[in-house]
Amino acid sequence: MTLHDPDEQELFPELPDEVLEELPRYGEVVEFQDGDVLFQEGDVDYPFYAVLDGAIRIVKRFGQEVRTLATHERGHFAGEISMLTGGPAIATGLACGMTRVVRISNNDFRKFAAEGSPRARMVLSAMAGRSRDVETQTRQQEKLAALGKLAAGLAHELNNPAAAAVRTAQALRETVVALRKNSLEHDDRLDAASRRIACDFYEGLEAAPRPPLDPLERSDREEAAGAWLEEHGVSDAWEKAHTLVSGGVTAAELERLVEQLDGGEFESVLGWLESTVRVRDLAMELESSTARISTLVGAMKEYSYMDRADFEATDVHRGLENTLAILAGKLRKGITVHRRYDPDLPRICAHPGELNQAWTNLIDNAIDAMEGKGTLTLTTGPDPDGIFVEIADTGAGIPKEIQSRIFEPFFTTKAVGQGTGLGLEITWRIITQRHHGSINVQSEPGDTRFTVRLPLQPPKENGT
Repeated sequence: MTLHDPDEQELFPELPDEVLEELPRYGEVVEFQDGDVLFQEGDVDYPFYAVLDGAIRIVKRFGQEVRTLATHERGHFAGEISMLTGGPAIATGLACGMTRVVRISNNDFRKFAAEGSPRARMVLSAMAGRSRDVETQTRQQEKLAALGKLAAGLAHELNNPAAAAVRTAQALRETVVALRKNSLEHDDRLDAASRRIACDFYEGLEAAPRPPLDPLERSDREEAAGAWLEEHGVSDAWEKAHTLVSGGVTAAELERLVEQLDGGEFESVLGWLESTVRVRDLAMELESSTARISTLVGAMKEYSYMDRADFEATDVHRGLENTLAILAGKLRKGITVHRRYDPDLPRICAHPGELNQAWTNLIDNAIDAMEGKGTLTLTTGPDPDGIFVEIADTGAGIPKEIQSRIFEPFFTTKAVGQGTGLGLEITWRIITQRHHGSINVQSEPGDTRFTVRLPLQPPKENGT
């Protein structure tokens, strides 16, 4: 796997044979065996190498993982970054197989560069391009790290006011309903019996289960209630019908209510009932909105896992739920989520922030594959050596001929500008290299399943 595109001619020009034949005048031809180190990360004042045969693999360590940055074959060169920056080597160069190179010291390379010939300008141009590339990547990593800290800090600061807003909204809903009930006791338009009928009717609405209505059923109920109110001469019948139906009132219940009251009292009770339901619904909407904010803040705070230990006891279900909360905006467009969680699933020793990144990549890809409509199924359970997590979707599926390539870096089936081809590669590294687990895919149209297996304990090199 590589981070740089070896086909980028500006950064990886291929020196013609006549240049390769001339370069030994400035240095020496050296042979290396497979795996030999040409230069090490941190080395200073190391030579310039031009490849004659074989290849040089440039690798860099990130924590416990070693990643390949580039592979230089015949006509390519390496070892020039320290000449430009004056600093130590930022990566390690290893021989791939039997490798023959031209090795040129710094002083001799400067003589070559000072000639100003076309071949020297070609090398210097590529050196400058690589230097800019390294600087850009370094800045991006610093910005991402700073952004992560900023997000964690912001989530921490928002957590307390968000929780306070939820508590306030809950108290407001209870208070306004109590206030409306108290106001009814002083309504001179109604006698004591009518006030009791109104209170009992409202309390019955509150106590009754109220499953959500689909748009068609709601429309039918509003049509029936509006027609009933209009028939009984109620002003603003259709507006009142919309509010009353949202409170669980049907035309049949209105008929029952009017039978208990005379005409004048019914209009007064109906006006009180409609305004009470409206105020209660507004309070509930406020409560729901603030609760949603609080849930998102909490999910983001746990999702980032800033300032946590590297590896710790991790609840996989909580990580999956936080990921679903973060992606809720994409899920509510028509995707049904089925959870088949094992209630006895043990915690595992893992890096929760990295696992959350893996869940995000897999679930986000599943959502995209379903194009806004389908079923996402999350299944967990025990495995002989740990646990498994299966993420399944009902999308179009992955063609069999490319299933073996989906974990390759920069490989993507998405349109240009819609994917980088790094999501599954990053997920593969997090699962297999960081946590010593496994990930595989089974796919056919309408049924794609990514199965992740993770050990209960981390590998020894992670310090546990």
